[in-house]
Amino acid sequence: MTDRHRSRRAVAALGAMALLAASAAGCGSDTGSGPEPRAGSRVDTSPAAAGGDLPRGVEPVHLDPADFTTPIDNPYLPMAPGSRWVYNETSADGERKRVDVAVTDRTKRVTGIEARVVHDVVTEGGRVVEDTFDWYAQDRAGNVWYLGETTKEFEPGKPPSTKGSWEAGVDRAQPGIAMPARPRIGLDYRQEHHAGEAEDRGRVVGLDEQAEVPAGHYTRALMTRDANPLEPRVLEYKLYARGVGLVLALQSSGGSGREELVRFERGRR
Repeated sequence: MTDRHRSRRAVAALGAMALLAASAAGCGSDTGSGPEPRAGSRVDTSPAAAGGDLPRGVEPVHLDPADFTTPIDNPYLPMAPGSRWVYNETSADGERKRVDVAVTDRTKRVTGIEARVVHDVVTEGGRVVEDTFDWYAQDRAGNVWYLGETTKEFEPGKPPSTKGSWEAGVDRAQPGIAMPARPRIGLDYRQEHHAGEAEDRGRVVGLDEQAEVPAGHYTRALMTRDANPLEPRVLEYKLYARGVGLVLALQSSGGSGREELVRFERGRR
C-alpha cells in the first residue's frame, strides 16, 4: 500500500534496475506538472477539479465529505473490505521481513470523511516489529486520499515508538494522494504532509511497465517515483498492477533492498 511509512524501508533494484534507469531517465524531461503551489494557497477539490488539481507541496486542502464515496475502487489501488496482500521484504544485507496488509470492515471519521481502515503488520522471524492502521478515502473523481495513520514500532527492551503517526486536520497535518484518479506521466502529488514527520511525494513515471514477482507476472503496470524531502538521499520506485495494487517496490538510492508481492486475495466488492 502507499505511501505511508514504506519509504523508511530498504528495497533493491536487482534485475529491474535497467527498467528503472530507463524510466528515471525520462523523468528529467517530464513537462506539464506546472509550478508547485505557494504555501498558504488552497487547492480546489470539488468533483470537477479533483481529477487534476492535486496537492503537491505544503498547501492546505479543503475536502468536502460530500465529495467522497464509501467504496475504494481505483483500478491501481482497490481496497475492497477483506482484501489481503502479503509481501516479502529483503534488505541489502539479506534481512527478511514479511508484510501483511488487510482492508478491514472498519471505518474512521477523519475531518468529517468516512475513511477505510487498512491494517499493516510487519514481522521478522515471527516477531511483530511494526503494527499500523492507515486511513484512506476515495473522492468522486476516483482519487484515493491518504488521511493518516497510527503506527507502533517495536524493538526488544524498548517501549513501542509511535513516531510517524499523524492525522489530517490535527497539528496542521494535511492529507495527500495515495493514488491519482487519472495518472499521467509527469504528474506530481504529495502523498502526506505532517511537517518534520511525514512529507512523502510521488510522481508518475510509467504507465506500461512490467513486474515479475512471486505472485505472478504483471503487465501495463503503473510506476511511481517516491521521494521525501526529509530524506533527500532516498529514492524509491513502486509498481502498481491494475486490479491488484502495489506489486513491487525498489529503492535505488539511500539504501538497497526489495519488497515484492507474494500473495493477493481479493475481497468482496
